[in-house]
Amino acid sequence: MKYPLPLILATSLSALGFFSLPSNAANSPPPGFTPLFNGQDLSGWWGAETEDPRKYMALSPEAFKQKHDPSLDNIRQHWRAEANELINDGNGLYLTTDKYYGDFELLVDYRTVPLADSGIYLRGCPQVQIWDYTEKEKFKLGSDKGSGGLWNNSPGAPGKDPLVKADKPFGEWNHFRVVMAGSRVWVWLNDQQTVNGANMENYYDRELPVPPKGPLQLQTHGGEIRWRNLYIREIGSDESDKLLRGTDPSGFQSVFNGKDFEGWAGPVNEYQVKDGAIMCQPGKGGTIYTKAEYGDFIARLEFKLPPGGNNGLAIRYPGAGDTAYLGMCESQVLDDNYEKATGEKIDPRQAHGSAYGMVAAQRGYQHPIGEWNYEEVTVKGSTMKVELNGTMILDCDLSKVTEFFAGHPHPGKDRTRGYFGFAGHNDPVMFRNIAIEPLN
Repeated sequence: MKYPLPLILATSLSALGFFSLPSNAANSPPPGFTPLFNGQDLSGWWGAETEDPRKYMALSPEAFKQKHDPSLDNIRQHWRAEANELINDGNGLYLTTDKYYGDFELLVDYRTVPLADSGIYLRGCPQVQIWDYTEKEKFKLGSDKGSGGLWNNSPGAPGKDPLVKADKPFGEWNHFRVVMAGSRVWVWLNDQQTVNGANMENYYDRELPVPPKGPLQLQTHGGEIRWRNLYIREIGSDESDKLLRGTDPSGFQSVFNGKDFEGWAGPVNEYQVKDGAIMCQPGKGGTIYTKAEYGDFIARLEFKLPPGGNNGLAIRYPGAGDTAYLGMCESQVLDDNYEKATGEKIDPRQAHGSAYGMVAAQRGYQHPIGEWNYEEVTVKGSTMKVELNGTMILDCDLSKVTEFFAGHPHPGKDRTRGYFGFAGHNDPVMFRNIAIEPLN
């Protein structure tokens, strides 16, 4: 996925609402931010270890209480509030927010000591790294590169090592600014960017993306660490979409002018242009498609669903027939709560982002109904990736698919070229800001 230049250069931070707090600021939140620490006690926090947050978030309220409440004794032994600072002695459970967060901007100051090792877990997943950049014994692990990287990403993966070493000398306060949208993360340490839109891998199961929501955790072991000025601002869908998309890089071509169906073919009379978006008319449908053909490509677009809404992206469509079977595939566009909205059950291979009937996508990453979603689809050879609102929900190779939903064959799945379009299914699903970069 292509991303814009560092935000501090490429966009107006004030226009997006981002705020950088000086590391010596008083313990009061900047506009739009909420304190995570009240400056007096440990209210709003409990204790957890390095453990998959999906497991405890799935517990019943009663079972979670049995896990949550006993942890409070442990954190009181090793954590304390003093003079608007959270102080840990280098031991004990990690301080964990009671509240779960999706997309956010986080401001944090910290000060630590030699040989200490720490980090900030995002949605319960490790971690924005903090460590002793002078500890030679850990140079082989990357400590000499400094703090601020996503250290638990795979070796060589973007974001694992910080872009610059920005740590201040021991005894001085350091300032983090962390932005998370989907699984994409941006980090600034002492106003220097250390991570630029890298995908944060799920340490607990790298085949799954990080959870759509989860707690923040302050990790510590090996030495005292102090925290202050902990503030968070939750990011809405519009802001998140703008952040993730930025400005389309050179090579992307708009395929919809926002006014009419110039450049499109198929049953365009079944659709309409409304508020600058393509919308399937209620009760109508059929596949409309670009007059240009594509082999390998990246498509960027935004979509909005009504409750129970159903549509699809036609991938390498031949221009006739059902794209789900005769095209390379239909990349499903469907309300994530389709079963609840309609009372109908679906196969996992019918969920949003799936290669319809062939490979199931991960669910739970859509914005609420009525809000716009940002999606990027990459098609190379027989492979297809779907990134929804900053989270990779599908990464598959259709040449390896041998089992199909309802046993229905997909003779078109090995197509190498075709049209791009929308496979309407009677619902007023809307698409806008559609751009494609041909790759061959």
